[in-house]
Amino acid sequence: MLRDHGRYTYSAITKRADYSWPEGKRLAVYLGLNLEHFAFGEGLGAELAPGGPQPDVLNYAWRDYGNRVGAWRMLEMFDALGLPASIIANSAMYGYAPELMAAFRARGDEVVGHGRTNSERQSTLGRNDEAALIAEATKILSDAEGSAPQGWLSPWIAETHATPDLLAEAGYGYTLNWCMDDQPVWMQTTAGRLLSIPYPQEVNDIPSIVARKDGAGYFADMIIDNFDEMLEQSAAQPLVMGIALHPYLVGQPYRLRHLRRALTHIANHRDEIWLARSGDIHAYCRDEIPELIV
Repeated sequence: MLRDHGRYTYSAITKRADYSWPEGKRLAVYLGLNLEHFAFGEGLGAELAPGGPQPDVLNYAWRDYGNRVGAWRMLEMFDALGLPASIIANSAMYGYAPELMAAFRARGDEVVGHGRTNSERQSTLGRNDEAALIAEATKILSDAEGSAPQGWLSPWIAETHATPDLLAEAGYGYTLNWCMDDQPVWMQTTAGRLLSIPYPQEVNDIPSIVARKDGAGYFADMIIDNFDEMLEQSAAQPLVMGIALHPYLVGQPYRLRHLRRALTHIANHRDEIWLARSGDIHAYCRDEIPELIV
């Protein structure tokens, strides 16, 4: 037998119980905006160009543009289009750019736990150290926001075998780490059920733009095509479409223009879809339809 994760069992999407989102909507759409702060001169980080010896000023400053400029442009765009967002935030953002975090808080956006910094992976840690990292990040977010975050996305989608258990033990209700479905899925942990909400690795600017070198227009077209197809598919099954964004990438002016085109297309369908935050999806699954989720 192959080794198994033991978190969920196989289920064909065409064979599941049917349900709808609020107001009878069939497609839930959320924006996942990643706000990240990086160590200078050490650690991990996406690269615009191959980095040289540390300190890698080119790539550090390129990423920092996202916090100083790109995220503010995206906030303005979200306001103009009337779009809510899930803010997936390193806890280091609260010390580095508290004004930015406050601006998204004032919009009523949800904050999702995202470790301390994307300069590190939690998958390299032992159980006690990983639990301490989750506790540290959670406390910073809770103190700043006035309530504990319900969702978590690990930096670099990195997990140990214990991560789902540690998240549930820490009080988290959902994870964005697992991209195996277009519907929420209950995962089994040592501390009860943890909801997996679909978070995209395809409609995601990091693998698209950084890894595959897709252009700004191509990425925007990808969002539109994915949305149009899922809107049609949702007639048969209720679905979740996430859009994963990083302001140092899509906050660049020429990419922002194309992203605005894609998000305007989605906003123009707002009467047909549920524009939500990932936490809204979790709350609805937990409170209204828990037994209909596989």
